[in-house]
Amino acid sequence: MSLSDRFKNKIRNWLSGVGPYFRSAVTEQILLRQEIDALRDRMRAATPDNPALAGHKIYSQTDEDGIIAEIVRRIGPGGRRFVEIGCGNGTENNTHALLLDGWRGTWIDGGRDKIDHIASWIPLESARLHVLHSFVTRDNAAELVTSAMARQAVTELDLLSLDIDGNDLHVLQRIVSVVRPRAIIVEYNGKFPPPISLTIAYNPAHTWGVDDYHGASLQAFVDGLPGYRLVACNLSGANAFFVRDDLAGAFTSYPVEQLYQPARTHLIHIRFGPPPSLKFLRDLLRNES
Repeated sequence: MSLSDRFKNKIRNWLSGVGPYFRSAVTEQILLRQEIDALRDRMRAATPDNPALAGHKIYSQTDEDGIIAEIVRRIGPGGRRFVEIGCGNGTENNTHALLLDGWRGTWIDGGRDKIDHIASWIPLESARLHVLHSFVTRDNAAELVTSAMARQAVTELDLLSLDIDGNDLHVLQRIVSVVRPRAIIVEYNGKFPPPISLTIAYNPAHTWGVDDYHGASLQAFVDGLPGYRLVACNLSGANAFFVRDDLAGAFTSYPVEQLYQPARTHLIHIRFGPPPSLKFLRDLLRNES
């Protein structure tokens, strides 16, 4: 019997001794990890220099933390300054891990309950992080970002992350008309593969109706962001990663059809350790005060 077979038998024997609910949860995690491994094998064969191959989760929703780290490794960290629009309640977003690694930046979210949760754990204003409650629109987006940069006393933004479940492309185009971040992460609508180019009609009051009418397709972002190159999409088909053209030499140029990942929302159920919290960030900010 091979080592792999003996391991599988141990898993089966162990699962047979636990309750059905726990057994189902463990089985789900095993299957999700197997699916991720298989997807990475396919990605490695088709796009061997894809930054998404380095994907892993710390505080991101799925594998974004590892992709960000790989992109930063290739282009350099710059001043290590970010703005994240659509930060959620802080426990699961694209920049929490960066804060713990020495970055500084601004979190912005339109959900009062999300900001209140953050405020219950950490100060909304500190030297490392400023947290702002604001519903972001095409009209105020650029000013919010430039104000965040002024607060950080920087003239260049190293990373912009945007996830507002609606007017993402409209808002992003307004931001990059004023500020040219070195790298951009944006949520795309993974339902629509290239070359389909779609975006919702701009509506400053838009809120997501929990249906397929949200955001923009990957092709729409590629077409709508001149001066930026798409370098990766994460496995769950949620986030696209762009770098500024002057930094794109660190990446192999692949067609958008090869980098595209379809929506796999079930992958958000993958677990890496206990539930996330703001406690490590709380301790870090407390020690700096």
